[in-house]
Amino acid sequence: MNAPARTLEPKDYASDQEVRWCPGCGDYAILKAVEKALAELRADPDRTVFVSGIGCAARFPHYLATYGFHGIHGRAPALATGIKLAKPELDVWVVGGDGDMLAIGTNHLVHALRRDVDLVILILDNRIYGLTKGQASPTTPLGTRTSSTPLGVVERPLSACALALAAGARFVARAIDIQQKLLPEILVRAHDQPGAAMVEILQNCVIYADGAWSHLTEKAVAADAQLLLRHGEPLLFSGGRKGLRSARDRVGLEVVEVGPEGPEAAGVLRHDEHDRTLAGLLAALEPPMPVALGVLYADPAATSFERALRAQNEAARARDPGLDLAALMRRAPTWEVAG
Repeated sequence: MNAPARTLEPKDYASDQEVRWCPGCGDYAILKAVEKALAELRADPDRTVFVSGIGCAARFPHYLATYGFHGIHGRAPALATGIKLAKPELDVWVVGGDGDMLAIGTNHLVHALRRDVDLVILILDNRIYGLTKGQASPTTPLGTRTSSTPLGVVERPLSACALALAAGARFVARAIDIQQKLLPEILVRAHDQPGAAMVEILQNCVIYADGAWSHLTEKAVAADAQLLLRHGEPLLFSGGRKGLRSARDRVGLEVVEVGPEGPEAAGVLRHDEHDRTLAGLLAALEPPMPVALGVLYADPAATSFERALRAQNEAARARDPGLDLAALMRRAPTWEVAG
């Protein structure tokens, strides 16, 4: 991390632009968490870049006092890859919504994760297309009536975390927009992870999908609906009264009551964020099971695409220091097209 000359507070990372989202939008909380994380990382604004595509989440580069690039729909991971390859000393963040990143941008997302480019990729998932007035997105739940599905969604929703794991991502995490302690912690972890890191942030859209995550966030249900992950700690929820163990009759996880003998006696598993198989099982959890929040997977041995590529380039230059790209391009076979 490149540190600035002086210590900056979260507010110092806010740009001079008026922040304009709908009142009550979860993006405000996410922006606050990002500013907290940047301050904790002592990020140098002159060496930090935020890249976005199209959508409500894509406003992020305007509201941060860093460099920013507002690209076209779905192409933010590709643009960020180019920036990181050209200037590997920069810290590059990608921000997009579920429609931007998981529909038209899925191909670019998958390959950025597969290549393990040193990016922090934030997917703000509000389960709807907000900017274009409430159409169903790839994460909209079955049966949801929207402006594009007036009779209800008939296709199964896509899981950002499951997709990232399948693509070979080396760091996968999930948090809720209002978790102002957990979310900045995860963002710091994602930044410090070598290679590509994907964080799914469950976010509320007050206009077109209000309450889309209320089954997780309402105080009356949060304890039973949220499984907070900590590396090396038991997979407990419901105030420690319940836990997850390996299912007895199938491959998977099942809920078990935790008695006075404790979680170990009940067979409750401990979270191992280095276990990709366990991460896949946790990513697949959905109601009535608790939803996993925190770092699902982190590969401690991860490298990064641009470092490997630059090492190849440097080795090639060392073998033939006289290489000239312009001369190479002019070398036969070439053709001249007469006017």
